[in-house]
Amino acid sequence: IHWQEERKQQLYSALTPSIRFLMMLAGIWFTSQIVELPQWLVPIVGRIMRTLVLFGIFGALYRGAEMLSEFINSLLNRSDNYVEMLLPMLRKSLKAIIILLGAITILEDWGYDVAGILAGLGLGGLALALAAKDTAANFFGGVALMLEHPFVIGDWIATSQIEGVVEELGVRSTKIRTFAQAQVTVPNSTLAAEVITNWSRMGKRRYTFKLGVPYQTTPGKVQELILSLRTMLGNQPGIHPETIFVYFNNFGESALEILIYCFTKTTNWNEYLQIVHEINTNILTITKELGIEIAYPTSTVHLQQKQTPSSKEN
Repeated sequence: IHWQEERKQQLYSALTPSIRFLMMLAGIWFTSQIVELPQWLVPIVGRIMRTLVLFGIFGALYRGAEMLSEFINSLLNRSDNYVEMLLPMLRKSLKAIIILLGAITILEDWGYDVAGILAGLGLGGLALALAAKDTAANFFGGVALMLEHPFVIGDWIATSQIEGVVEELGVRSTKIRTFAQAQVTVPNSTLAAEVITNWSRMGKRRYTFKLGVPYQTTPGKVQELILSLRTMLGNQPGIHPETIFVYFNNFGESALEILIYCFTKTTNWNEYLQIVHEINTNILTITKELGIEIAYPTSTVHLQQKQTPSSKEN
């Protein structure tokens, strides 16, 4: 019931301006019937009245396009991001069709042969087509993005030129909100030709780290540290248990390097950082409990004093 009342209110809000306009036209027409107008003015007034009536009707259809798109959204699934991405293009296409039909109908009413005008454009039509080349490319680029479905509203995507969250896919362009909160408008033809990385569709996120321990650490302590790290990661609820790799894999320039390689179950950036924070804190705790220091870059300089001939004789 609430849904029906809401739709009735939207329908009333959409049609009220046009209904008032048509009622005003009706009053003017009745007044013109009472007042005696010159014969030469009657057909002109009649044609103007018909034009205004058509304008009011197509104006109501134009306002109803917004309500129709919302109605389609409610019939399908309001929570579906794909439908949410489709609606702006559908809405704008409906409005463009209504404007075109309205203009053709009014021109036909005034006696213009619209088909003949379009056929007689000739070179003008070719110039118009060339001028609209980019618009057509952007439109078909948007259609390609809709069909291939590389992202939906709310996805975090990255290309060679832009990275951010998709806010809207329109007829001509796509709006992306960067992490600096700037809104960037990218032509659909440009975006369709780009290599798009959809970070929101990652199955898991990688965490890799090289832990350095001093060369003075005994092999037994290194092995104990590796086993403790594996156990800690295996007990971490946010880590995939089948992708945990902890190995002593390199003799570094200033430390023995232990590779920690795993994947988080979440792809959300904030949740990923929370898991990394917990892992790093646990690493500090484990090294403290085992009495193992974490190495930092160091260098050792050996000084050797060269003996002179005079010192040898003495």
